[in-house]
Amino acid sequence: MATFNLGTVGTTPVVRNNFSLTTSDPTDVFKFQISGTKNINLSLTDISAGDDAELLLFRDNGNGIFDSGDQLVNSSANSRNRDESINDRENTGTYFAQVRRFAPGSSGTVSYDFAVSATTPNSTAGFSNLLPREFELGNLSADVSRSSLINDGDTTDTYQFSLGTFEGVNITLNRLLADADIRLIRDFNNNRIVDAGEEIARSTRGGTTADVISNIRQSGDYFLQVQQFTGNTGYDLTFDHFTTPEA
Repeated sequence: MATFNLGTVGTTPVVRNNFSLTTSDPTDVFKFQISGTKNINLSLTDISAGDDAELLLFRDNGNGIFDSGDQLVNSSANSRNRDESINDRENTGTYFAQVRRFAPGSSGTVSYDFAVSATTPNSTAGFSNLLPREFELGNLSADVSRSSLINDGDTTDTYQFSLGTFEGVNITLNRLLADADIRLIRDFNNNRIVDAGEEIARSTRGGTTADVISNIRQSGDYFLQVQQFTGNTGYDLTFDHFTTPEA
């Protein structure tokens, strides 16, 4: 088992690409610290085709060593080679992100990309800057609705979708019990990080007022993030598809 020390993590993502797991070395561990209460954002992307890996987050028990005394605080174990992600609000301390080869779903070497950041909760600047394909909607050829929830153990939901030529969409987040926000992103360089100039729009209305992003009509791939602002809430997210007048 290899352990990689990333130091203190902040808003700027720390990325480690092209890592691999084997049958003889099936686990990697990334050690890092956060200062203050933060949303820890973790993503595991580009898992090799036909393979499977799991992502787990542990809080150090105080000895600075990854061992059986550390507390498991969150995990992600999607099937096949789907992206894994964790978005968890935690306090100052040392943490370990464990990447684990899932043997029943893999054969030989499993490759992956890993990223971690720590953003400020209860802030419109606190959106996660990582882009795992958590919920894949494909091409929007009709209206789509999804319901889910966000809380301290899952502060961000990320939806991936695309628009074709002469297609558009209006996006609404509603039925909130606490404050949440949305923003729309185009990952132009496909690095699965939100870089400068890639945010297309956002809606950060206060309280339980519905958030709306309207009249998106440029073809291409998009990510839509639902972000906790305060409290825990379920939500309805609607993508209202339309055909543009140019068609």
